[in-house]
Amino acid sequence: MDTGGPNSRLIDGRFELLERLGGGGMGLVWRARDIALHREVALKEVRPPDPAPLDGDPKTARIVRERVLREARSLARLDNPHVVTIYHIVDLPEFPYPWLVMELVTGGSLHDRLVRGPMSPAEAARLGRGVLSALSAAHAAGIQHRDVKPGNVLLRPDGTPVLTDFGIAALRESTSLTTTGGLIGSPEYIAPERIRGEEGNPASDLWSLGMMLYVAVEGRNPLRRATNFATLVAVLDEPIPPPVQSGPLGTVLAALLVRDAAARPDAEQLDRLLAAAEAGAEPTAEAVRASMDTARLNSTNTLRLSTRTDAPSPTRLEDERPQRLEDERPQADRPQPVRGPARRTAIWSSWLAAAVLATAIGWTVNHRSSEADPSDYRPAAASPEHPGLITPEGARSVIQAMGPKMGGTQVVEFWLAADNAYSRAPAPGDPRLYDKFSYRDGKPSRDPNGGGTMSSRDKAVDLNAVDWNKLPGLLQRAYTTLGIAHPTDEYVVVQYDTFNPGPAVLVYVKDASGSAYLSADFQGTVQRTQVRPQ
Repeated sequence: MDTGGPNSRLIDGRFELLERLGGGGMGLVWRARDIALHREVALKEVRPPDPAPLDGDPKTARIVRERVLREARSLARLDNPHVVTIYHIVDLPEFPYPWLVMELVTGGSLHDRLVRGPMSPAEAARLGRGVLSALSAAHAAGIQHRDVKPGNVLLRPDGTPVLTDFGIAALRESTSLTTTGGLIGSPEYIAPERIRGEEGNPASDLWSLGMMLYVAVEGRNPLRRATNFATLVAVLDEPIPPPVQSGPLGTVLAALLVRDAAARPDAEQLDRLLAAAEAGAEPTAEAVRASMDTARLNSTNTLRLSTRTDAPSPTRLEDERPQRLEDERPQADRPQPVRGPARRTAIWSSWLAAAVLATAIGWTVNHRSSEADPSDYRPAAASPEHPGLITPEGARSVIQAMGPKMGGTQVVEFWLAADNAYSRAPAPGDPRLYDKFSYRDGKPSRDPNGGGTMSSRDKAVDLNAVDWNKLPGLLQRAYTTLGIAHPTDEYVVVQYDTFNPGPAVLVYVKDASGSAYLSADFQGTVQRTQVRPQ
């Protein structure tokens, strides 16, 4: 990086950094001035959230760099008014990662717009057609976005939508081979088939578009839950409430938000449906049905979740919690289950294990960063009148209630949220097995579907060994040190920490863009922290 003066920084001797616009898991974005052409641009350094694995592996780092550059060049060739324009790529030996010089879109993001309130159905349909145009152009070039959400849709001053953050898909795809965060996308908007590890289908981007439009007109995400894990399970399994404010857009949302990817309309059919909704004419059931029939006939995707005999059955949150990555071994090499129909989800749960770990290190790129001092924050889900369960007294009351059901206080895993808890505990009489338990509405219960087989990574810990009086201090430290300025949720996990071997209390803090956590021993001494990249 060149220095152009005491208060200026130049990239490639030409682009003067003026103001940081945002940052997150895949790089930093700056407003910059092109001193050669006398215009303002957006400048993004595309880099992974944790560069350490790549720094130690030059071959993989080179592959990552090549993929980013190849995708950026492909995007630069796209001629579409709804795709952010790439002007220039800075790829010099002195920079560890490429910089993309892009069009500066000054109207804020769709996320910023929705803070002011929901859109009308016609306005949302018009925006949807613009984003669909961008996706269609990218799909035709062999590029999938994988993270369509309000924060990645920028608005020009006239309201024209511009889809951005395409290039990160190649980087995420590459780094998933060398890091623990293998899931691509934001929990509330990711398509269910991508959670299951099925990639390569442009229809997945259309699910994300449909969910974004639902949020735009309804003002809420129907699948967002208290934790990222619960959100993922909701995306996989839970019914989507019919929209009540979508008007003529309602049938379009119903057509898009189906879990069978092959049953979604293709881009051409979807554009016709959105055009009708923009004009205020609700598509007829016959038109939508015909569109669905055509999609089924034309699609080469063989995914049929409702008819496949080999597809794992989706479950509720209480039915499955993250399994260890040990379960990703070939079926023949894994310990075979000896009881319980919950084993039908063994393969499915291995993907959720990666998903949960991805949420721990943060998922998304924030459009704006905040420098607010969070030192006076209190638990997001608590209030003086309703303190919730994440308190010393709340934790002890839950453990006291669940202990008799579990046959003691030994657990493999214990999750404590504001209004519920979950545990996996060794099965009495057989240390190779575990049972599952939950606590809701003041009542403990054992999962009637049974438990499963312990992996080599599962180690029992004693909940009574935790000094729960340290919990308020750990929460306060999490709020002030994890880089999430306005937390909306928190939860606590007790388990054996394989990264810093030993029993641990993990305190997670999250907002709409992801989560971060700290790990402490049972006496409250913090052993390590994992902040969300800024």
